[in-house]
Amino acid sequence: MDMLISELPVDLSHQEAVEGAYGADLNWITERLCGGLSVLVECDKQLTHYVYRALRDRLKARAPARALRLISGLPQAADAEGPPMDRMRRLVTQLQRAVFEEAGPDRVLALPQLDVLTTTTRSGLSGEAREVAALLFENPAMVFLGFKDPSFELPKVIEGAFPARRALMGIGRERLPQLILQREARKFGVTHFNPYRLYKYLSGLNAVRCREVLSDLHSRTDFDPAAPARAAALYRALREMTLVADFELPNVDLDADIGGYAGVKEQLRRELLSFLARRDDDAADGEEVRQIEELIPKGLIFHGPPGTGKTFFCKAIATALDATILIVSGPELKSKWVGESEENLRKVFAQARRAAPSIIVFDELDSFASARGTYTGSGVEHSMVNQLLTEMDGFRGEELVFVVGTTNFLESLDPALLRPGRFELNIHIPYPEEVDRREVLGLYNKKFALPLSGAQLDWLARKTEGVADPVSGARYSGDHLYALMRGLKRQQVRAGAGWVATEEALREALGDRRRPRPALLAEERRVVAAHEAGHALCAYLLPNAPKVEEVRVGVDSAEALGCMVQERPERRYVTSRGDLLDQICVLLGGRVAEELVVGDVSMGAYDDLRRATALARLMVESLGMSAEAAGLGLRTFDAGEGALPAAWAARVEEEVSRLVEEQRARAEGLLSSHRGALERLAARLVAQGSCDLSGLQEAVIGAGG
Repeated sequence: MDMLISELPVDLSHQEAVEGAYGADLNWITERLCGGLSVLVECDKQLTHYVYRALRDRLKARAPARALRLISGLPQAADAEGPPMDRMRRLVTQLQRAVFEEAGPDRVLALPQLDVLTTTTRSGLSGEAREVAALLFENPAMVFLGFKDPSFELPKVIEGAFPARRALMGIGRERLPQLILQREARKFGVTHFNPYRLYKYLSGLNAVRCREVLSDLHSRTDFDPAAPARAAALYRALREMTLVADFELPNVDLDADIGGYAGVKEQLRRELLSFLARRDDDAADGEEVRQIEELIPKGLIFHGPPGTGKTFFCKAIATALDATILIVSGPELKSKWVGESEENLRKVFAQARRAAPSIIVFDELDSFASARGTYTGSGVEHSMVNQLLTEMDGFRGEELVFVVGTTNFLESLDPALLRPGRFELNIHIPYPEEVDRREVLGLYNKKFALPLSGAQLDWLARKTEGVADPVSGARYSGDHLYALMRGLKRQQVRAGAGWVATEEALREALGDRRRPRPALLAEERRVVAAHEAGHALCAYLLPNAPKVEEVRVGVDSAEALGCMVQERPERRYVTSRGDLLDQICVLLGGRVAEELVVGDVSMGAYDDLRRATALARLMVESLGMSAEAAGLGLRTFDAGEGALPAAWAARVEEEVSRLVEEQRARAEGLLSSHRGALERLAARLVAQGSCDLSGLQEAVIGAGG
């Protein structure tokens, strides 16, 4: 891919740069104008003047009779005769005068401000836009040359007046060598230079802006083989000069700044980063580069629960690609005004092209890209999905504009987004496993300069296996681990230099992010302790229940006055009938324990009863796990099939009730036969507030269980 520096231009004006970058496009436009077709040119405002001059010169040379007349809106002698006008009014007046008084059969009217003149209002077309639309459509024999900036919306009725359209967006890779001067190339090589190493930084710029950026290199020192770091610094300088407002240049290393998730990192390297690295390799020839670009996906989706680092992974990808990144909130794109949501999307992609290489991150993608037909709002989501697909399909293969969507609900996304060629990579970011949590904690231990030992980090990694929020049931995520280590750092800052990371300090940090614990009365504490002891003892004794990690009384909210934390089950992908029955039994153990220890029941069992009933109903209605004696047969009774006949519905309800009652009796049998262990465990919880697995085992053994 290297070429001789001596073959590059010595000097170049902006007009010559436009010719070098868009010569074929300008010829195409000229052919249409000469053929009597109106043409709409989409380009940056910075290009309009140069494109107009190039087309004017071409028309003079190829069709002298077809003159190009510029409708600029600037004051003219004829305008002095009437009342003062602003530029918008002058544009319309000059266009009317050109159409009705000046234009001949071969005249081409150039409208460089067409997009500004016809910008829509939130209630529809402006008065000027209506007048322009009428002039365009009422004079079909006339030829118009209109200009549209990609940042502006052009009404469909105006676009419809132009049968031919051409976009002069960015720079084609094969045209780039014609825009680089010899003195600029010598900053990167002595006699040879690979211009395509620069392409990913310049691909989204127009030819004039490209020359402005490259001219900044003139004052830099020429390439020195003994100091290759200078060239790397120049690439960074180019990257900063092409940074667009609202985009950021992140610095997140995939390995150094993200702990754990080895599988996710490997998948990103294998499916994306390795191909991009090969594309940028100096040894790759043109054909190999084109083949690789065919293999690179246009986008990917990170899906998983909140707080697991989906956006952080996006920043790591951007860092690896030396790309800018723009994080867009899905809900913020939506507008109640017709067309404005789609326009917001267009502007995002236009900015991304100018800042290439760039990554657009649509956070909460499901907020506007849910499956079509499922919308409950105004229906703007349907148009936004279509606009998103149009923008993604409009990229050139060599443009490095990558689109990433993040969502907590992959199954809700529109299937059109997941087809090959769009978001074809779907990467799951789950809650971190123990090895991942250990790495994350180690990173924060180093970042906050905490004195935690390896053994203490291992202990924290084990203690964060279960549920972080007893109310929502959310497990520990990267955000929770970050909050935990910040809590330890706050302790250290408060205590000063003598602070020691004791087990008590670690336990305090585990609860530091929670709300103040409720002040329970002694009788209330006894009820909650008995309830949680019943859950824990049933879980300890049942063969299919996950191991108990910890039991707590008086946690962080009125909704959950106590909780039992269990380890994740060893079997994560297969759930048997026995597993479900044991879950129901554990859920009902709290209410049974209240009856045995306190002699009464509380409202605290409400959620347990609801979940136990839901599990039993799932077994009967959906999984065919009812008893043979129930006579329901091996079938489902899903709501989607319509209302069941009364006789069948009654039998389903009877079987659900039977399953729940059967497990209640089972829990009562277990707890009654281990009554001493139940009493000891409840008393321990009243006194200490918490109990881990070893304490639970002591209670059972001490009671002779």
